[in-house]
Amino acid sequence: MKKFVNIVIGVAAVMGLSSCAEFFTREPINKFSAETYFASEAELKMYTDGFINSWMPDYSEPASGDMFNDLIATKNSTGYLTEGSVYNAAKRGAWSFAWLRRINFMLEGMAKNGGNIPEAIYKHYEGVARFWRAYQTCSMIKTYGNIPWTDKYLQPTDEDLLYGERMDREEVFNKVVEDLEFALEHVSADAQYLKGQVYINKYVVGTFASRAYLYEASFRSNYNMNPSTNEPWKGTFQSPSQLYELAAKAAKVVIDSKAYKLAPSDSYPQLFLSPTLNTDEVIWGLTADSQVYGVHALTRYYYSDSMGHTPSATKEMVNMFLKADGTPVKVLEGEGAKSINDEFTGRDKRLGWTVLGPGYKVLTSGEMKPMPMECNYSMTGYMLVKWLMPNRVNFLSGQDNNSILVFRYPEVLLNYAEAMNELGKMNQTIWNETVGLLRERAGVKNIYPTEADPWLKQYYTKDLKHPFKTNGNEAVALELRRERVTELILEGGLRQYDLYRYAQMDLCERRGLSGEEAWTGIWLSEDDYKNGFTFQGQAYKFGPDQKTESWSYAISTSKANGTWSVQPANGGYYLMFHYDLRWKDVMYVYPISQTDLNLIHQKNPDFKQNAGWENGI
Repeated sequence: MKKFVNIVIGVAAVMGLSSCAEFFTREPINKFSAETYFASEAELKMYTDGFINSWMPDYSEPASGDMFNDLIATKNSTGYLTEGSVYNAAKRGAWSFAWLRRINFMLEGMAKNGGNIPEAIYKHYEGVARFWRAYQTCSMIKTYGNIPWTDKYLQPTDEDLLYGERMDREEVFNKVVEDLEFALEHVSADAQYLKGQVYINKYVVGTFASRAYLYEASFRSNYNMNPSTNEPWKGTFQSPSQLYELAAKAAKVVIDSKAYKLAPSDSYPQLFLSPTLNTDEVIWGLTADSQVYGVHALTRYYYSDSMGHTPSATKEMVNMFLKADGTPVKVLEGEGAKSINDEFTGRDKRLGWTVLGPGYKVLTSGEMKPMPMECNYSMTGYMLVKWLMPNRVNFLSGQDNNSILVFRYPEVLLNYAEAMNELGKMNQTIWNETVGLLRERAGVKNIYPTEADPWLKQYYTKDLKHPFKTNGNEAVALELRRERVTELILEGGLRQYDLYRYAQMDLCERRGLSGEEAWTGIWLSEDDYKNGFTFQGQAYKFGPDQKTESWSYAISTSKANGTWSVQPANGGYYLMFHYDLRWKDVMYVYPISQTDLNLIHQKNPDFKQNAGWENGI
């Protein structure tokens, strides 16, 4: 199974090799020779199809990609955010750049042998190759910061490049910009690519470019150091404002094409459940019957003890969803303290399309029946339904056939809106044509924000090393953060991606405003806590771990990892699930594995580990 690293594919895991020289110089495909291949369109297509097979995300991504953020509780967080986790150089696998050689191999072969290919076709496939190089480079930048990079097809004798110091992150990202701008100009928008599901077209490039530029612009705006060196940004290439301009331009390419539009409101849940892609809204994705993709077990990631994940929504996530009248829940005034039976009423429809609420049904023994809360699969009481196949057979069968959406048009709208706001160019027209469209589809009154939601501002400010800031309209910036949660949560790790670029991954450690080292779950009234409550036709009762009577679920007083407790609030109690998590700024980049460092140091003893990882943490 392929494993994504934070939105784009984790090439370190997928392409890991045992030697520094080998990962740059191993022949990509033995049957091919750059001296003779890449002389026809068919050969170019065959080779780039291999990129899709290798580097497209897999079915697990909607679930696993969002397991490491502030708004999703998961038992798997202990493998990521706790002491002794993957953030240990001794435990890291090899960092591999075989993908870079594979792409450069193609580009060099095209330059030698592609002289008889029509120019438009040649430029299209050159753009596709450069898109993939940018795509993979961005993954490595996010993971490791400063990295080696070259546009040469390396040989074993190229030791200066193989073992030399890494390029500065800003210089490498400039190469990303060059590749993406070339691809934006030359990759085709022809129908054969436009609705081709897995194929790369101009608008796939534009969507990714808007994402990549926005990420790098906001990361440098919010984090004043290059995490690889712990030194200030050099500013020798694009400034954050220039990257915001590029992000807006790339998004506008997609928007102005009119090639995509939002699906109707009543079709929204089916975007995530249908075996076919809604190509009006989905820009890039995989169908279960495609040649590179079969049935999968995404539902089991949500509802299987054996998978060990059990991702669950938190109260903070639920609070993000607006009321239908366009106003926020007044959390600081206690308005969020409502029973799970009541809090879905009069809310953004996406709340019930994302989180299990009253009235949700699944096929059970041949009949559609209300789906109860199953606390074996939820640490907070909030179960996730965004990708859930509504058939209990799928909970254990591993036979899901819903499509996987990689890029959706709403992300383009939100990328554009944020870039324009950070440039100080936001206005009501732009808002109405981006966020306003998404909220209206979700049954929410469109209101242009003029005042910041106090709870939302506090959420992104209190006790954080890098508090919320913006170059644009503050109220708009906060609402854009809200909208990215309510529209894009559980879509390949975009929430974690956002926390990185906000430089606010410490929200995972703080988790809300309660002060508890715990995820906040459902609110229980005094009566709910004392006498139990009913949800979806099933009775629930939380009680002490020293049982004196029959309780559905035990509440601990020790607050040890893996236990529930309750916290008094607003005349009742919040259910809390305890796990101690940590975050340190050094973790914004991974350490280079000790195995790789040892190999590199044989040729270059001065090669440096990422700053702060020299002795581990």
